[in-house]
Amino acid sequence: MNDISIIGTGLWYPEELTTNKEIVDSFNTYVDNFNIENASLIESGKIKARSHSSEEFILKASGIKTRRIIDKKNSLNPNIMKPITDNEDESKLSFLAKVGIEAAKKAMSEANISADQIDGVILGTSHSGRNYPAVAIEIQEELGIDGYAYDMLVGCSSTTFALSNAYTDIASGMADTILVINPEITSPGFNFTNRDVHFIFGDGCVATILQRSNNFGFKIIDRKLVTKFSNNIRSNLSYLNRTASDQKTEDELLFYQNGRSVFKEVCPLVAKTILEQLSKNNISPNEISKFWLHQANGKMIRLIVSKVLGTDTFDEDLAPLPMKDFGNLASAGSMFAFNLYNDLKKGEKGIICSFGAGYSIGSLIVEKN
Repeated sequence: MNDISIIGTGLWYPEELTTNKEIVDSFNTYVDNFNIENASLIESGKIKARSHSSEEFILKASGIKTRRIIDKKNSLNPNIMKPITDNEDESKLSFLAKVGIEAAKKAMSEANISADQIDGVILGTSHSGRNYPAVAIEIQEELGIDGYAYDMLVGCSSTTFALSNAYTDIASGMADTILVINPEITSPGFNFTNRDVHFIFGDGCVATILQRSNNFGFKIIDRKLVTKFSNNIRSNLSYLNRTASDQKTEDELLFYQNGRSVFKEVCPLVAKTILEQLSKNNISPNEISKFWLHQANGKMIRLIVSKVLGTDTFDEDLAPLPMKDFGNLASAGSMFAFNLYNDLKKGEKGIICSFGAGYSIGSLIVEKN
């Protein structure tokens, strides 16, 4: 029995919703305050006046209607505009470990396995909680799992790359069952005062169990990983900031993207990757029952699926959009879509695909057992 399958998934996310209206009202109040406080500098031309956001702009640009963030109160306070968090400290469990454990327990319950059956823990994220010790090892310790654990980071493809690593470890014989955890606590890492990004992200975590199995869950038929360097999605936050001679502002260290370039360059690359993968496996695009794609942007998802299918019209149930409710969940988005919309029949196939900073693309073809 050599088949390797996804046998369980679990989600964690903040309970409280943040609507587009709430985030726009907060941002526009911040803008009004900024423009009043800097009126003389704006009038002299030394700085530019800031512009309002709108619900219509957000919906058209992204398709997002709500998102869930860890500290709504402070993130939407026009005088603060960011979540308030605690520093990492050895006296307490890290926040990423807490949410990872909650998602992991749900995945283990769905898979009907216990900690003593898990051989390894892989944590993949685009927003690392600390340099060391690995949060995966912290989770391993708390859950009572023997074996090994490590963290990894590949931007918004961290989840699919981690799933691929887990597959490789199982296929090699090093493990039989692996827990993959993908916490994406994005809100501390982006700028709520930037009109182009203040509405994009949400916070969440997904956990996935992979096991050597052919009678339960979703069998992984194929994996494909692609990377191509680009600065169009970037964060300059680093431990080197402390010692850098060329100081950057806090805003310059946070998430940045050139949205138009990303759209033009990434969509064709993702579609090409998926088509090549399907061709290699002698699978027609029309045989795919679900596209669980990275929840970056509704327009991107529709364009990619249209390119793969060769048509501008398709049933939107084919490519679920949980981003409407959860926002962009960075690397966790594709598996959020999988967890919430995996009602396939035996023998039906789907694609789990992520794409993002790097550029990085990870694509898995799966089949319902």
